Parts: sequence; structure tokens; C-alpha cells
Amino acid sequence: MTAELLEIDGERPRLLGLAYQMLGTAADAEDAVQEAISRFYALPVQDRAAVHRPGAWLMRTTGRIALDVLKSARRKRELYVGEWLPEPIPGRGEEAEGSSPESYAVLQTEVSYGLMVVLEWLSPAERAVFVLRESFGLGFSETSEVVLRTPGACRQLATEARKKIQAGKATRGSEEAGHAQLVRAFAEACATGDIAELTRLLDPSVELRSDGGGVVSAARRPVIAAENVAKMLVGLRQKFPEAEVEPVTLTGGEHGALFRLGEEVGGVVACGVVHGVIEQVWIMRNPEKLRLWQ
Repeated sequence: MTAELLEIDGERPRLLGLAYQMLGTAADAEDAVQEAISRFYALPVQDRAAVHRPGAWLMRTTGRIALDVLKSARRKRELYVGEWLPEPIPGRGEEAEGSSPESYAVLQTEVSYGLMVVLEWLSPAERAVFVLRESFGLGFSETSEVVLRTPGACRQLATEARKKIQAGKATRGSEEAGHAQLVRAFAEACATGDIAELTRLLDPSVELRSDGGGVVSAARRPVIAAENVAKMLVGLRQKFPEAEVEPVTLTGGEHGALFRLGEEVGGVVACGVVHGVIEQVWIMRNPEKLRLWQ
């Protein structure tokens, strides 16, 4: 393998991490990275030889491709059936049997699922600048080459993005003291259908959102308030009495729960924890966004 191929292969996890944080699904991330690599090898030989830092070139190109995809995706998400949530990615040690290691290269990211949800609130340009700056440490001159705006404009985009991020709830749930124990207790209460225990673990104004993609049943609007969320979760348990619930780890070290329906994964649950209670519950049921867990 040539030095050029080795360098590009070594950059793939970083590129997938960038694309996943910008696009929210592993499949879209893989497509964006593959397109960037294809464009690199499509360059005339003399032009490719003039690229002294292929990794930096691929980072810029992947960012631009992801930004274009994100702009077009906004309209599609407006037509999406029900809630659109980012794809939950298995944490280290949660890989499905037989899955390729490349599928888990996005585990290079340490971003929590809660933050991935809040990133959906940003404009495409704000999201690109925030991810490139905060997760990958690029300067404003470098980010300007991706979003095709001046460094000063990128600085303003970064400021606006941080304001929106700070206004979001449950973005740092995995760092809350007792997060693992709280989510484990939540999973156990879901498994037993203990409505009183679930209500105790939930913030009074908790919000639950679920993504079925129009393929499987899921709440099409947010469910709000501890009593309503607890009743819904117990109702799911009664609807699927054969379901097995188990604690799992998501990328970034965040804790969640997985429920199985026989041999199939029926869903993955992530929780946003703030001040010792669960303020957000996200349930992924869309089969297309559960493929890494199967």
C-alpha cells in the first residue's frame, strides 16, 4: 500500500466523525466520505501530486459535501413522517456481531446524543462551523474554506451556534454525576412497567420524542410531562410484553437502553439528564437508523 493510500485510510475515521456530526446518520456520513475520496482520486495526477496534505484536502471536501447534503436534507426532513432524530451510534464494546470495524469509525467522536439532537436546531452553516471549530479545532480561516464565507462571518456563525447550543437542554447528560445509575434504573423500570418508579426518575416537564420514520409505530409529536411519558412507556411495555430491555452505551460514553423483540432490535433509548433527573427521552425505532445495532 502506498504512503498516499495509508494516509487516506488513516484519515477515514476522522472524516466519518465530521460527516456524522454534520448529517446525523452513519449511512449519510459514509456516503459523504466516499464521495470525497472519489473526488480526490478523480483529480488529474499532477493536481493530486500538488496536494501536500491530503487529509486537510479531504476534510474540506467532506465538509463541503456534507454541507450541501444538509441543505437539501432540510426540505426532506420537513416532509418526514413524525419526529426526525439523529441515528444513535453504539459505544465501544456494543458492536453488533459480524459488523465491520469501519462501520464504527464514527466512534472517534465524543459528542453526546443529546448534543446531536440540539445540533439539529442550527442552520447548515452554523452547524458546519460549530462542528469544525469545537470538535475538530479548525481555525476560522479554515472553516471559511468549507462554508465559503469570510472568516469574520464564520466567527459570527460560531457565536450564534454557541448561543443556541447553550439554550438547549440535556446536551451534556453523559457527564452528569450518577447518569449511568439513573439510566440503568430507568431501563429497569421500563422493563418491569413500574409507572411509579418511572415517574420518580423523570423531571415533571420531561419531553419524550420518538422516531419511527413512518415505518414502525412511534409518537408523531412530543409527549410532555412525567405522568404522560411514564404512561406511554408502560403502555409500550404492555404492547410488547415479550420485549427484553438491557442497558447499553452510546458513542461518547453516554448510557442508554436497548429493547429487543425476539431476534430483532426494536429500539434504542437515550436520555438527557440534568440535575439528577431525566429531562429528555429519545427513542429511535426507525429500522434504517438501527442497522448498527442489529
